[in-house]
Amino acid sequence: MSLNAIAASPIADRWRASLLDYLALARLDHSTKHVFIIPGFVLAYVLRGPQGGDLLHAAALGLLSAVLIASANYVINEWLDREFDAFHPAKSARTCVSKALLPQLVYLEYGLFLVPGLICAALVAPTFLVVAAGFALSGLVYNVRPLRTKDRAYVDVLSESINNPIRLMLGWAMVDPYTIPPSSLIIAYWMGGAFLMGTKRLSEYRDITAAGGIDLLHRYRRSFQRYSEHSLLISSFLYAILSAFFIAVFLIKYRIEYVLALPAFASLFALYLALSLKRDSVAQKPERLMRETRLMLVAGATVALLAVLTFTDIPGLKQLSSPHYIDLTLTPG
Repeated sequence: MSLNAIAASPIADRWRASLLDYLALARLDHSTKHVFIIPGFVLAYVLRGPQGGDLLHAAALGLLSAVLIASANYVINEWLDREFDAFHPAKSARTCVSKALLPQLVYLEYGLFLVPGLICAALVAPTFLVVAAGFALSGLVYNVRPLRTKDRAYVDVLSESINNPIRLMLGWAMVDPYTIPPSSLIIAYWMGGAFLMGTKRLSEYRDITAAGGIDLLHRYRRSFQRYSEHSLLISSFLYAILSAFFIAVFLIKYRIEYVLALPAFASLFALYLALSLKRDSVAQKPERLMRETRLMLVAGATVALLAVLTFTDIPGLKQLSSPHYIDLTLTPG
């Protein structure tokens, strides 16, 4: 059946959904995205040290909370996107497009993931609960009318990528519930997420336009009506520069030795951009990034370098954080 036929078909003509079909809405296989929690956890441990109670207990409950709330967001996302996903080459196979689901059960499933997620968050710490509630709210702002920021060019990228610093703060709050991460790190994480989402849209733009034309792309997502391939590439470049700048600010301010890892971060940005320009790029399916061997090797090398720099003091680098001029005058005698 063609994409247009699927989109136009009445519910009665679609397959009746099973319990597993409803569970598929939660996209539990996307849990790998919670890897972005780890840096917040590690940095809070290194920079602040454990400030709460049982760290393992907080980490376990916190991770469970993040998975449950993210799944709730996915449920509402897939349900409210069903009429648009029908025009996407891959998303047209999603459950909400091809199967007959009862709205009451979809919203019940949303609540069954969200409420336990918030309960787990409350058991970690009040700060964690506030951030977790923000995580849930971001899903509503991104998907639900009248806001539905995913339909607004550039706002869609910035509102979706806000989940990156939210995950950072979740990891941080597991270790230290009395502070939040430095603003430079939060913005770096946000702009890094915007780069990932921008290149994802760039990849979608190239693939869908090549396969079905620009009209199909516009029917899939309204925000693409204001985008072009060039604007997506340029905006992604801007997000990368901003992320790199604030990464440098954080590294220099909190441990000057980390500045030596900047070339590794730059390599990650460049490699990911190269991946996004490939046909059927993994950038469209971030949950599959673990399969990209070269990217994982560079990421692993970056983590290893940061680990070494954590325990290696290089006093000569401190002059990078203070004014320094090269004197070219000649001293007589």
